[in-house]
Amino acid sequence: MVRFLMPVLLCCITLLANAQKGYEIGGWVGLSNYFGDLNTNYRLSKPGPAAGLIGRYDINSRMAVKLSANYGLLRADDADSDNSFERARNLSFQSNIFEGAFQYEFHFLPYLHGSDDRFYTPYLFAGLNFTHFNPRAKYNDEWVRLRPLGTEGQQPGNEYTSVTLGLLYGFGVKFDLNLYWSVNIELSGRTLFTDYLDDVSTTYPDLISLEAQRGPIAAALSDRSGEISETSIGEFGRQRGNAQNNDGYAILSIGFVYYIPILECPDISHPR
Repeated sequence: MVRFLMPVLLCCITLLANAQKGYEIGGWVGLSNYFGDLNTNYRLSKPGPAAGLIGRYDINSRMAVKLSANYGLLRADDADSDNSFERARNLSFQSNIFEGAFQYEFHFLPYLHGSDDRFYTPYLFAGLNFTHFNPRAKYNDEWVRLRPLGTEGQQPGNEYTSVTLGLLYGFGVKFDLNLYWSVNIELSGRTLFTDYLDDVSTTYPDLISLEAQRGPIAAALSDRSGEISETSIGEFGRQRGNAQNNDGYAILSIGFVYYIPILECPDISHPR
């Protein structure tokens, strides 16, 4: 029996030492940064905390697919802009985001868990994300949800949706700490299918009608230029945002994942 078991054991040991197919589970922490109508010059001055959970399937040494459940905090303020119109506009927002993401990964180098010389690789990835957002602004020292206010004249019941799809893309580096534990460092971007992540997209509404329909807070948060100037810029139909460019965000992360190999050893043959 020993002479039949030995080849199988050697096979399993060899596969474990040069593992390719398998699963990875873990988590990550990092920073998130918003880009859109309130950050048109790609400032990095207001990053927020971010974190998530990772599940990955290693198809082979060159390819993998990953699912993740993520959280981030996005924020921006016109007061930080170099653009004179944006500073006069004086809008700001903050939003928690909850995201589910799928990505396909391509390794530049063969990546084998447990290998002495193939234990690291840079990689590219692309995929889709599904994001829930809820923009808020601070008014009289209280955080106010913006979507229900219809700040660009949306009729009650016709507000923009608070969930959106997006395109995910980026690059990273992964390397083993040992056979089972590895580190992933990623810089990823998202381009969303909405321009209302920040509650800003088109033009100023009729503020008198907005106040009559939604209340004085809605009108006050639609046009905040009067808070820093004697002259308001919120004329009906005047540009408030740029609907031609959708919003997005980026995440810089470092993750730690645990590898669970799939061993495909041959069946044991019994002597006749």
